[in-house]
This record gives sequence, C-alpha cells and structure tokens, in this order.
Amino acid sequence: MKTNIIPGALSFLTLAASQLVSAQQAEKPNIIIIYADDLGYGDVSCYGAKRVSTPNIDRFAKQGLRFTNAHCTSATSTPSRYSMLTGEYAWRKKGTNVLPGDASAIILPERITMASILQKAGYVTGVIGKWHLGLGPEGGPDWNGEITNSPNDIGFSYSFLIPATGDRVPCVFVENRRVVGLDPNDPITVNYNEKVGEWPTGKENPEMLKMHPSHGHDMTIVNGVSRIGYMTGGKSALWIDEDIADVITGKAVKFIENNKEKPFFLYFSTHDIHVPRMPNQRFTDKSGMGPRGDAILEFDWSVGEILKTIENLKLSEKTLIIVTSDNGPVVDDGYKDQAVELLGNHKPAGLLRGGKYSAFDGGTRVIFIAGWKNKIKPGTSDALFTQVDLMASFAALVGQSLPAGAGPDSRNHLNDLLGKSTAGRDWIIEQSSSSKLSIIKGDWKYIEPGQGPKIQINTNTETGNDPEPQLYNLKTDLGEKKNVAPEHPLIVKELTELLRKIRESDVTK
Repeated sequence: MKTNIIPGALSFLTLAASQLVSAQQAEKPNIIIIYADDLGYGDVSCYGAKRVSTPNIDRFAKQGLRFTNAHCTSATSTPSRYSMLTGEYAWRKKGTNVLPGDASAIILPERITMASILQKAGYVTGVIGKWHLGLGPEGGPDWNGEITNSPNDIGFSYSFLIPATGDRVPCVFVENRRVVGLDPNDPITVNYNEKVGEWPTGKENPEMLKMHPSHGHDMTIVNGVSRIGYMTGGKSALWIDEDIADVITGKAVKFIENNKEKPFFLYFSTHDIHVPRMPNQRFTDKSGMGPRGDAILEFDWSVGEILKTIENLKLSEKTLIIVTSDNGPVVDDGYKDQAVELLGNHKPAGLLRGGKYSAFDGGTRVIFIAGWKNKIKPGTSDALFTQVDLMASFAALVGQSLPAGAGPDSRNHLNDLLGKSTAGRDWIIEQSSSSKLSIIKGDWKYIEPGQGPKIQINTNTETGNDPEPQLYNLKTDLGEKKNVAPEHPLIVKELTELLRKIRESDVTK
C-alpha cells in the first residue's frame, strides 16, 4: 500500500531524525586510555607507595573509581597490548611474544580492533607513544618510505609512535606512516643479527656511554645509551630520550585540543618507567630513588597534563579516562641506573609477589583507575576486571556490536567499569613471559606446572615456574606465599579442567 507524506511532514521527520542522531552522537563520551609501561601495583601513592608521591594520579583516583583487582593479560608488553586492542588473548596467536624493534605488524589490516570499532561509531581515533606491536609487512617496515601495516590501517585516524621500546633501535618517531624528520640522503638501516655501518656500540666503546648496561643492551649507541639491535643512518630523526615524555605528551594534548568538538578516542601509551630511564632534567633527582623513581614522577606529570587539558576544555563530563599499566614492575631491566641500590623500603609490586615476566600477580595485577565526571561515582571497586574486556565494554558504551569473530575473548563488563556493578568476571587468564598460564576464579588462583628457573637471573624476578601445580587463596594470601594445592585437590582439578577447556576452545565460532 502506498503511503502519502506531505512535503512539510517529511521535512519535519528528516529534521527530527537528524536531531536524534546528533543527540546520540553528543552522548558518546570521549575515551582516553593512559597506558603506563612497567608501572607496578605499589608504585603510586594511592595504591600504597610511601617513598614516591604521585599527586596527579592520586587526585584522579579520588575523583574516580580505583580498582583493586584489575589485570592486564600478560606479564610483558607486546602480548598485553595485543590482547587489549584486539580483544583476543595473545597466547592464542603465535608471534605475539616480546617483539624486536624491526618486527613486522602482528595486527594486520583486516583485523577488527578497539580503535576500528570506535572509528565505525564516529570517533576520531589516535595512538600516541609506545607501540611495540610491529610495523610493515612480512620482513619488517621500510623505515625510509611509507610504512604500511601501521596503526592507521587498523582503525587509528592518527598515530605518533615510538615504534617498539626505548632500548630497541631504531630510535626514531613514526608519524602517520613516516619517520619524523628523516633526511632522505641519510637512510636508516636496522639489523638485529649483525652490525651495520660504523656507529659505535656499547660493547666496543663503553667510554662513550652516559648510562651503562647491566646485561645485554650493548649494541648501537644513540644519545649516549647502547641499545638492543644495530642501526645506522637517520641522524636528523633520532630522538633525545630526556625529551620523549615532553614530545609525546605534547602530541597527546594537541590531539585532544584539535578534536574537542567531536567524539575522540586516544590511546596514550607512555614509556617513562621502561628502560632506559632517562627522565627530563625537571624530574632528575627529585624522587630520591634514582632514574626509576624520577620516571614515575614524570609519568605522573604526563597524567596531570592530560587531566588539565580535559578540565580546561570543559570536557570532564564528556570524557571517560582510564589510567592503567601494561604489566608489573621490574627494577634492574638492563641498565646500571641505581634502581636496585636506591630502592630502599619501596616495594614496586606492593604486597604482591613477583613482577614483570612473572606468573605471580605482581606481573599482571595492575593499577586501574576509571574516571568520568558525574557518570562514575568516586570510590573503590574489588570487581575482577581484565583489560581484554575493554573492547567489548567500549563497543557497548557507544552502541556498537562486535562482528562475528571480533574480540573473541572480550566480554561486556561496562557496568563494572562504570561502577554500577561489582560482580566482575567469573574468571580471568594471566600469561607469564614463558607463556605459562594462570587462572583466577573467585578467591582462587591456579598456576599450571612447568619447567624453568624459579628466579630470572638478570632481573632477579620470581618467575612462578614450578614443576608442581600451584594454588593460592588470594583472599587470605594476596602475596601468594603458601601453595595450598596439596590441601585442595578438587579445586586444582576443577581449575585445571577449566583452563584446558578455555585454552582448547575455538573462540572464533
């Protein structure tokens, strides 16, 4: 049956529909993830630190929701970042271990990510800071041309990157597929197998170093620091370590200012606490704990700059901000920076056992603070939460459905994130650097048995490796000091079987 609509009514309906769409778009909050690197559960004062003060993070925690039982997915960088952005546990995909600086991209253009979901919802999306998920096609990126298979191909409108880590070459920034400031007459060559060019190395020329390695990290010298890997060329593009936080924080602030009129998503991935720790002179010797403590102060400053920008632009009621970390802490991770000697009574992991690389919770239980003025009630949450669920939770927040196969391990826990519930996850999976898996369900944590050293020699970290099953009651033994597996064989059996089913499940179906 044909329906007649008079032109005026049609115009009214069109206008009303347009206004409804605009209203819906206006309700979509800006989203900012401030991602620390190697920041421990006990490294900030609102989580119990005494020797170092983090006033900006503390202020944010008072205004927002501080989680006490939130976790990244892995005790190392690359797999945690992969899991958070794709909604898939990294242990399901080969090649997601810690990557060299010249690795090819492990998130390919056809992959749906947190960023592409938000981009589809109308967001301007940006990633600024440490990437460490590879760039370019198989064989690695073309540092001297257009870099394909970049964040710009997986949902990010804008990218300004530290390609891998500060201790890995090449020591250059990449902005939207191009190395920043590169002179085409001085092309970059990178090699992780053999020396290239004539640039000095830490091994051959230790007298040229202003920071010496404690283990490894003795290859090409850039800015007085020897790195992992060899490079030559690109002198005009080299970063200055002491200025990295200023550069990327400035880029993050500019991204916010440029997009203040539209919904935006910013993944601001800092580097400060990762080695080499070379904070700006404004923070040098301010913590009393050497470069590592000073780097924590620098990270706190970066958080403060983002918060100040949001407040000055009057975006606080329109912006969901999350402050968290990619994994737990490590003290000596390759450079002689007095981090061990000046630690004193500071406990980077707080009451937790282990740290970066470890199967214990010190490797994967992280600070996690969510704030959104007048939408998230200030307080503390003990909900079991994992970063792999951010993708599905954000999708729910902005009214998007995850397509089939996307975010296979991500679950919608938006109500937990916003403080409307403390139910939390039924279980979560954690991954150590040796790819050993642990599972937390309720008060219980089970670590699967496996071979390997119990102490990582270089970093002096307890790995959690043990040929016998481990079971801990986290309610009564947060520090995982007493293995109660022998006393609870039925719980060990239950969690062993659950972990097996999860590992063997085809989550893409």
